Amino acid sequence: MSSKLRMTALGAALAVGLVGCGGGGAGSGGSDTADAAPEDLTIGVAMPTQTSERWIADGNNVKEQLEGAGYQVDLQYANDDIPTQSQQIDQMITEGADLLIVAAIDGTALSSQLQAAADANIPVISYDRLIRDTENVDFYVSFDNYKVGVAQGTALLTGLGVLNPDGSQGTATGPFNVELFAGSLDDNNAHFFFQGAMDTLQPHIDSGVLVVKSGQTDIEQAATLRWQQETAQKRMEDLLTSSYNDGSKVNGVLSPYDGLSRGIITALQNAGYGPTIDAQPNPMPIVTGQDAEIASVKLIADGVQDSTVFKDTRLLAEQAVTAATAYLEGNEPEANDTETYDNGVKVVPSYLLPVETVYAENIQSALVDTGYWTADEVAKGQSD
Repeated sequence: MSSKLRMTALGAALAVGLVGCGGGGAGSGGSDTADAAPEDLTIGVAMPTQTSERWIADGNNVKEQLEGAGYQVDLQYANDDIPTQSQQIDQMITEGADLLIVAAIDGTALSSQLQAAADANIPVISYDRLIRDTENVDFYVSFDNYKVGVAQGTALLTGLGVLNPDGSQGTATGPFNVELFAGSLDDNNAHFFFQGAMDTLQPHIDSGVLVVKSGQTDIEQAATLRWQQETAQKRMEDLLTSSYNDGSKVNGVLSPYDGLSRGIITALQNAGYGPTIDAQPNPMPIVTGQDAEIASVKLIADGVQDSTVFKDTRLLAEQAVTAATAYLEGNEPEANDTETYDNGVKVVPSYLLPVETVYAENIQSALVDTGYWTADEVAKGQSD
């Protein structure tokens, strides 16, 4: 078992810590669970897909930490199929789940399920992807997703030499040809990622240091449905054919997720770039990423992908357990953000976690020393 899937003592401690005063929201667990033993309570955990190692790790982390706190857990994956996830949540409610933790495929597609949960007094924790357009979501646990985008935009500028690693102005003045990719429009996080990145990059686009040669600068143009690697590869191939058939070169690519990054890199390598950032005469462009997936961490170590944004999902799982425990004990979880995440109906109280940009130089300190990946896993590009 990979070390990231083992429950930590910190998770157990958090599970009984960080709770606020009593009180009930739309789905407060209340008196019917407050006096119950954890082993008599069931938590339904709905995850979007098993096609990404990130979501497999999330599901396992949440399940193991909840079970470590004594709860029964019903963990379901929906394989990126919205009707399947809807049916899974319906079944969790029907079978008497006491609380739901939901990482939605489509943040707007679960209104009827969440109304049923509210009617049954079942608290709902939105996990990493904000559930939208319903009052029946009680709490949100995630990372600071706007800062993820800022980190990705900053990493792109740093890789190009426009900025120095310490954030000061670099010596490179461009112009650099860059292309922009965004995530799936039905994932609320994709909008925060793109906005943070564009707020960081736009001044350099306006000054002419960065040139988006395709002209595709809107999120609707840059979006990648369901975050599919193959879709990103095909779009990169199309961009190369349509905008770089005059002999000009791509210097950088904003990618919001490692899976997309690998598709983009494949398209670039097939077009004669690389294979590495230092290769001549056609170096691999600076490509960003997110989630520190092991295949991409190896690409970073090998000088192919430039960076990724690391979100420690072990900490996210711990926070989900903390929030769940608070509700089931009749309390409310502690929020550290009560202003940012408006889901279209209400501002959802949230707990946001920090992120870290990983380059080749800090793989050891950020990922290996913290036990997220082992040195052997990085060398192989595969998890054990």
